[in-house]
Amino acid sequence: MLLAVDIGNSNIVIAVHDGQKWVQSFRIYSDQKKTSDEYFVVLDSLLSHAQLFKHDINRAVISSVVPNLTRSIQKNIIRLFDVQPLMVDHAVESGLKKETIPQELGSDLLANAAQAHYMHPNGAVAVVDFGTALTVTTVDSDGTVLGAAIAPGLVTAVNALFGNTAQLPQVELKVPPSAIGRNSQDSIRSGIMFGYAGMVKAIIERTELELGKEVFVIATGGLSRTIAPLIDRINQISVMHTLDGLKLISDLN
Repeated sequence: MLLAVDIGNSNIVIAVHDGQKWVQSFRIYSDQKKTSDEYFVVLDSLLSHAQLFKHDINRAVISSVVPNLTRSIQKNIIRLFDVQPLMVDHAVESGLKKETIPQELGSDLLANAAQAHYMHPNGAVAVVDFGTALTVTTVDSDGTVLGAAIAPGLVTAVNALFGNTAQLPQVELKVPPSAIGRNSQDSIRSGIMFGYAGMVKAIIERTELELGKEVFVIATGGLSRTIAPLIDRINQISVMHTLDGLKLISDLN
């Protein structure tokens, strides 16, 4: 089985694929203050509780945008399963044109682009990832990585409001009953949910204007199902998209 690890700024997502489907997935907080031994205890506990043992895992792949955690997780995967994980970078085979990958493109966005091109190889595709950062990564029909747009994520924006204002509360993000809020919570929800929906739509439309053609839009990330109904330009929701991209890259290498 394949163990895929996506190390992000807010969470580390760990998932296991049996060759047919994802059979287990875990999400833990990205804590750069934790030692390698502390992460070993966490990973060992999670995987043991899920009845996953050393002989079950024969491949592993890691994507990381947090350099301080990369080595720790890599070392613990080797320690737990005696498997050398594939570290995703611009040199790995991904089905994309390597010479077109922007130098600063994160490995998570590389996985998003690779999976998008694999799923829809005959046209331009944009992946909207609703994570800590909101990212829109676009790849063309020939595997050219065109680039990305990056904005603060929805939860990041809410946390900024909560942390920098005296009277605005922290709220659960969901679609409010109307754009005109009658209380603080619905007012924040309106500004974030409808505002971000409009921003994503504007980015997609401007992307198409620059390319001179229509793009197929895939949404992923924790809040993709919540906000997707507000964005009529989203063609497909792919909740495990980044992990599917990591599996694809692992298979190609």
